[in-house]
Amino acid sequence: MRFTTISAAAALLVLTVSTSLSAQRPDSQLDPRSVELVRQARSAQAAGNLGGANDLLESALAVDPRNREAFVVLADIARAQSLPGKAIRFYGEALKLDPNDVTALRGQGEAMVAKGAMTRAKDNLTKIKTICKAVCADATTLTAAIAKGPPPTPTPTPTPVAANDAPAKDAAKP
Repeated sequence: MRFTTISAAAALLVLTVSTSLSAQRPDSQLDPRSVELVRQARSAQAAGNLGGANDLLESALAVDPRNREAFVVLADIARAQSLPGKAIRFYGEALKLDPNDVTALRGQGEAMVAKGAMTRAKDNLTKIKTICKAVCADATTLTAAIAKGPPPTPTPTPTPVAANDAPAKDAAKP
């Protein structure tokens, strides 16, 4: 009699766990709506509509937050807008989903070079070379970016002060 209740509880547990596991989709299957939104975003990006592309990509991630390509394209847009810190973060999100994504590693490395983080960019290059095991385009591109170095920081030019804009020394005396 005691075994019946334990058996029933165990059967209920097995049924519950197996039902929840069968309801989950494998990581390789993305929601088709999310994939379509990324395709539309790439078209908008190619047309120069970065704001519209950004909105479409955010919608794609709302539909399926496992869409790594959406993070990569968001990062590409951030780099195009000269926002390397934001790009590094988006590439990092893509790498959380797949740490061996060489496109995300290369893009993140290039953004790190733009930010001046040369050591971290070299770490990404090492990871790419480990993954590729042969010469690959992403490694070559990142190697060239590292060799080129970070872009020069613009030095502020002093604005000339006109003679009538200078404060009068004697005007303050009573």
